Amino acid sequence: MSHDIEYIKYYTDSLWLEKGLSKNTLASYSADLHQLHEFLRLRHLSLAAAKANDVMSFLADRSKAGIKPRSLARHLSSIKGFYQYMVRENHLAANPAALIDAPKQGRPLPKSLTEAEVEALLAAPNVATDIGLRDKAMLELLYACGLRVSELCELDINQLNLAAGVVKVFGKGAKERLVPIGEVAQDWLQTYIKQARPQLLKASASGVLFPSNRGQHMTRQTFWHRIKQHGISAAIQKPLSPHVVRHAFATHLLNHGADLRVIQILLGHSDLSTTQIYTHVATQRLHHLHSQHHPRG
Repeated sequence: MSHDIEYIKYYTDSLWLEKGLSKNTLASYSADLHQLHEFLRLRHLSLAAAKANDVMSFLADRSKAGIKPRSLARHLSSIKGFYQYMVRENHLAANPAALIDAPKQGRPLPKSLTEAEVEALLAAPNVATDIGLRDKAMLELLYACGLRVSELCELDINQLNLAAGVVKVFGKGAKERLVPIGEVAQDWLQTYIKQARPQLLKASASGVLFPSNRGQHMTRQTFWHRIKQHGISAAIQKPLSPHVVRHAFATHLLNHGADLRVIQILLGHSDLSTTQIYTHVATQRLHHLHSQHHPRG
């Protein structure tokens, strides 16, 4: 058991070197494996000594704790990848998780916002303050481009080209994409960069586009807290997060006739099947409109 933590670190280091996974993804994998390690440790087992039944017991325990099938599937993916690494590095003869099937998952519809709710959210920050103007610019860019929260918070000013109306984004796996910025977002970004950003940086030469109070990249958690506060100010009753605004971006584009493959490119999805869930959102809306407006609906 004394080597378990070392094995986990070696594995996540190998993922970073070989696949260039993001820090957030690596942290998730590491957390999954540490949970398995702790589960086994309480039963006087090591990761290397675990059998298929032990892994299945761990997954059953997580399920009883209320973990949803989608998260359980990620746990299993982390575990399978770890044991594949252990076999490859000759620490194990066989992968104990190789024949374990992932739990069946439904396809939950993404939570989204109406266009009116988005407008209320975008109007919530107090743009008379430097912090409020920064939040306004961030929200406008988030909705204009459908960025992931990590992509938004980690932006540097040299990734922004307002003359061309695009932002260069480094997504999952360090994949680069150019996303167009709408005119409204461009205007707010220009105002923010001219008026508020220098004040927040306090004469620092940092390239951070949206600095925190310390002049560094804002954390995902900090922006999540900021958007929740603005949601309260906007009287939005739905659960709110940066990811919900990303969903609203995609849903509203689809509702206004955008092609699914265009949305795939804008969102940075590597597989169209990931984007296709938005067709369910649009279909649901069509059913609602039909029942509301058709004389025999």
